[in-house]
Amino acid sequence: MAWYDEAVFYHIYPLGLTGAPEQNAYEAPVHRLCTLFPWITHIREIGCTALYIGPLFESVGHGYETTDYRRLDSRLGTNDDLKEFISLCHDAGIRVILDGVFNHTGRDFFAFLEVREHRENSRYQHWYCNVNFWNNNSYNDGFSYDSWHGYDLLPRLNLLNPEVRDYHLDTVRFWIREFDIDGLRLDAADQLDFDFMRSLRGLTDSLKSGFWLMGEVIHGDYARWANEQTLHSVTNYHLHKALYSGHNDHNYFEIAHTVRRQIDMGITRSIRLYSFVDNHDVERIYTKLHNKAHFLPVHILLYTLPGIPSVYYGSEFAVEGHKERYSDTSLRPCLDLEELKNRQGTPVELITKLGRIHAALPDLWYGDYRELSLTTTAYAFQRGSVIITVNNADQPAYFDLGAADGLYTGMLNGHQVQTEYGRLRVTIDANSGEIWVPSSASL
Repeated sequence: MAWYDEAVFYHIYPLGLTGAPEQNAYEAPVHRLCTLFPWITHIREIGCTALYIGPLFESVGHGYETTDYRRLDSRLGTNDDLKEFISLCHDAGIRVILDGVFNHTGRDFFAFLEVREHRENSRYQHWYCNVNFWNNNSYNDGFSYDSWHGYDLLPRLNLLNPEVRDYHLDTVRFWIREFDIDGLRLDAADQLDFDFMRSLRGLTDSLKSGFWLMGEVIHGDYARWANEQTLHSVTNYHLHKALYSGHNDHNYFEIAHTVRRQIDMGITRSIRLYSFVDNHDVERIYTKLHNKAHFLPVHILLYTLPGIPSVYYGSEFAVEGHKERYSDTSLRPCLDLEELKNRQGTPVELITKLGRIHAALPDLWYGDYRELSLTTTAYAFQRGSVIITVNNADQPAYFDLGAADGLYTGMLNGHQVQTEYGRLRVTIDANSGEIWVPSSASL
């Protein structure tokens, strides 16, 4: 048991939320990170206990083409601003996770600049993968190199080089010492060397108790990355896809199958995956849903299925964002917190209530999952003693479920139902759901 097993995360893309320029002019620092201080109170108010914020360090543009790993991006401010921000988060009881962009750098990173200047004579040429001075690249440097998914903007580091690995590990030591961070989200973890991740796990375990490592992984067997030797968790893109398409297609079998498959693989029993319905790389959930009323059952599942739930900034206010072919700007907007709070009819109260319910029910952290009932439009399962029922149809759904004898209370609507002969019989409104807790449960 650790703090992250019980957490609800909030996710901020800071360059977008603060309205920073899309390109870095490397000028005097502008203290935009300080404008996020009011968000700390909001994060706590809606029941989130941890914050994933990033990327943060000096970069060329979107933040993942790092220029300096040990300096806050000048568009956001100074290292002192970051120290104060994290300290305020800790004072509010919020753990802080940063982005670790270890697979690649930007072209303005000191080692790559040195290769460009000194070519074959550069001592840093072996910091990068497959540097070839008999070839060229899209920037016409007169040499080629491996890059992230073929984008020459992101030259790929050689993590088999001991100097590169030591540099990254020293950087993590610096982050823990200077900023007192509580964990890292590893960008492009599916591209990282496994020996490097094992070294990182050993280092962080030795430096700070409870330090959490979570990797960005889209496809594959998540247990390859999330296990006792490498990372604690990875992004659950399989569940992400199932949550929205399972509602758009009126197909709860997709969601239930995804959960079953991960349980059969042993993942959700020993490893809690990072669950989300949107983030800085995918369309907003309110945009993806064909029926906006499905926002409610989608989020009930986010907070009650096995995993560590996460909310992307603004989505608690039903902010929308379309994925564009050449730009993610609409997914990463600048938002005014007070203006959002003054909007009418947003689902922020639902998210707040779900956060409180999650905090009050340890069965949602550690309770075993058991499927109780499943059709294309109605789905019921149990976490420990808690029973969850959701309905994606446009008409009410009736559930007749095996349950322990006693009185059950619906945590969202306050309805109470007495079981009869070991059966919980309830009707759930169209496009809705409920979390049923027995009176015997300790709240």
